[in-house]
Amino acid sequence: MNENVRRRESAPVRVRDERESEPLIRPGSARALRNWLWYYLGYSVPDRRVCGHHAAPMDYLWHAYSIDLNQRSKSKNQKYGITSGDGCLNRSLDYARDDSTNGRGEHVPVSGDCIVWANRAGGKTQLAAVATLLEGLFKPRCQTRILAGSLDQSSRMYEYLCEFVEHRFKDSLAGKMFKESCRFQNGATVQVLAQSARAVRGRHIHKLRCDEIEMFDEDVFHAAKFVTQSTEGHLAAMEMLSTMHRPYGLMQKLIENAPESGIPVYKWCMWEVIERCSEDRSCSRCPLNSDCGGKARRANGYLRIDDAISQMRRSSRAGFESEMLCLRPNLENSVFAEFDPDVHVRPVPYNPALPLYRAMDFGFTNPFVCLWIQVDGAGVVRVIDEYVQSRMRIAEHAVVLKGRTPCAESQVAGTFGDPAGAGHDGVSGSSEIKELARAGIRVKYRCSRILDGIEKIRAHLRAGDGSHRLIVDPGCKHLIEAMRCYHYPDAKVPSELPKKDGRYDHPIDALRYFFVNAFVERNKQTSRY
Repeated sequence: MNENVRRRESAPVRVRDERESEPLIRPGSARALRNWLWYYLGYSVPDRRVCGHHAAPMDYLWHAYSIDLNQRSKSKNQKYGITSGDGCLNRSLDYARDDSTNGRGEHVPVSGDCIVWANRAGGKTQLAAVATLLEGLFKPRCQTRILAGSLDQSSRMYEYLCEFVEHRFKDSLAGKMFKESCRFQNGATVQVLAQSARAVRGRHIHKLRCDEIEMFDEDVFHAAKFVTQSTEGHLAAMEMLSTMHRPYGLMQKLIENAPESGIPVYKWCMWEVIERCSEDRSCSRCPLNSDCGGKARRANGYLRIDDAISQMRRSSRAGFESEMLCLRPNLENSVFAEFDPDVHVRPVPYNPALPLYRAMDFGFTNPFVCLWIQVDGAGVVRVIDEYVQSRMRIAEHAVVLKGRTPCAESQVAGTFGDPAGAGHDGVSGSSEIKELARAGIRVKYRCSRILDGIEKIRAHLRAGDGSHRLIVDPGCKHLIEAMRCYHYPDAKVPSELPKKDGRYDHPIDALRYFFVNAFVERNKQTSRY
C-alpha cells in the first residue's frame, strides 16, 4: 500500500492505544473524508484535477463513499457508535458536497454505478480498497464483493483492505479476516469472487467492484450486471475500473456507451497522481516536458517523476500514451492504426456530379452491410452513408437500399459485393446476388485476398507521401467503430489475418469489396452476374 497513495512524511506518529476508545467519526464531506484518511491512516489521496477534462482520484473515492450518505438514518449510525463530523483536521480543500437535488430543489435520481479510467500506477485498486474499508466501517450490513480480471488482481485489492484493517481497525471486525472474506461488527461483509459466471450468478449484493475490467471474460461481465440490488440505506453500485489497453476491449465499449447509459466516468492520468515538480528541475531539460507543459508544477500526487521518466524511456510511444497518459487505446494490435477520426471523419454529403457506388457484405444472423461511396476528381474516397441490419430477408434489404440511394438505380456507377453471395442456398435454391438482381440491383464481384483489400484501404488512409484519400461521414458510426477496432487476434503466435469477430469485420469487408472492385489492376477480369 505504498505505491498508490502517499504517506505524508510530516504526519505525526500515531499511537494506536490512544484512539481505541474513540468512536469512529463518519466524514460528512469530501474535505472531511480526505482529512479522515490522513488522520487515521496517515495517507493522502491526490485531489488536484490537473488536466482540464479529467477528475482527481479523490473525486472517485468521494462518489463511492457519499452515494449512500442520504440513504441511511441517523439512528442506525448511532446504533453502531458512528458520529458525523467534518473530520479531524481543519484543512481547506476545494470540494463541494454532492447533492441529490438540482438547483430547483427537485429530486434527481442517482446511480451508484461508475467507471474509472486511470493510468497504470494510478491507484485504482488501492482506492477501491479504501472505498471497501469505508463501507465496512460506516455502512451497516452493506454487502460488498470484489471481482477482477483475475483472481490474483482480486486478491490484491483484498490484501490492501487487510493492511488497512491491520493498521487501525482490527476491533471493528467480527472475528478474524479470512483469506478471501471478512465480516465487520456492524454486519457489513466483504468477499472475493472468482472470475467465473457461475461464481457471480445468483448473488444479490449492494456493491460490486470490478477491477481491471479490460481483462474480463465477456460472459462473466454480462452476468455481473445483474447481481447488485438496493436496499434501505444502500444504493446498488457496480464500479468498473481499468486502464484502457485496447480499442476493441470492454473498457472502450463502456466509455463509448457512458453518455447514453448515464454512468459517470472518473478519468485521470499520470499528471493527477505525479508528485509536485520542484523548482530545481529544469523544464527544458526534462524528457517529460513535451507532454507535461508545466502540469507537474500543479500536481500533489505520489508517483515519482524519475519513475515516470524511466517508464517513458522503456516503453513505446503508443504504449506510454495509452497506459500512462490515457490519451487513447494502444493501437499496436489494430489493423488500421493509421485511422484518425480527426483526419478521416468529416461531413461528406452526396454530390450529384460524382459517380455513386455501393458496397455490400451479406448476412442474416450476422449483419447485412451496405456502404454508399463516391470518388472525387482527386481520387479521394468518400463514404457518405451506411446501412447495417440483421435478421431481414434479402428482398427486404433491397427495398431499403433502393429507397436510401440518392439517385436513380440506372445512375449507380456500380454495386459491389461478397463473392460468396453468388453461391446457391441449399434451401431456396437461389442466392443473395440473384435475389438482388430480381429487385433490379445488379451486383459485381471478384475474388481477392483479404490482405489485398486491407492494403488498398491503408494506402488511402495514408499514402507514402503522407496524403489522406479516405473520408467517412460522421453518420457512418458502424464503419467508424470498425475502422478503430478491427484488430488482429490476441494470440501468442502472430497472425497476418485480422480476427473475424462478427462485429467489426463486416463493415470492413464491405469497404474491401469496394476497393478491390473499383480499383482493379489491368489485365485482371471482373465477374458479373
